[in-house]
Amino acid sequence: MQGLHLCSDLRGCAPQALMTEPAALRGLCVQAVAAAGLQAVAECFHAFEPSGSGITGVVLLAESHLAIHTWPEQQAVTLDVYVCNYSADNRAKAQALLAALQAAFAPQQVKVQAVERGSL
Repeated sequence: MQGLHLCSDLRGCAPQALMTEPAALRGLCVQAVAAAGLQAVAECFHAFEPSGSGITGVVLLAESHLAIHTWPEQQAVTLDVYVCNYSADNRAKAQALLAALQAAFAPQQVKVQAVERGSL
């Protein structure tokens, strides 16, 4: 159950389809997960009303999960990447996934917190 949990707050993100269109955000997330070498097993993306409001999305990973929340009215995005290291050390993959998603939103400010999980 050893793992790495990365949480990132993005501010000053330019308004774009990724923040308001579930299909665009889903495409980015699924592609970034695969590019990082992680395995998606399911996903769910929900757009809030009225149209143009934010999105909450999750990609379940064989290694754990990716969660993303957008607030276009605040030009903000939060990211949550958690990977277990049960059969392999997935830290670098988690960091690559987080970096790809951060780059896609081109934020002016980024805050990242990293928590090593499972060390009881």
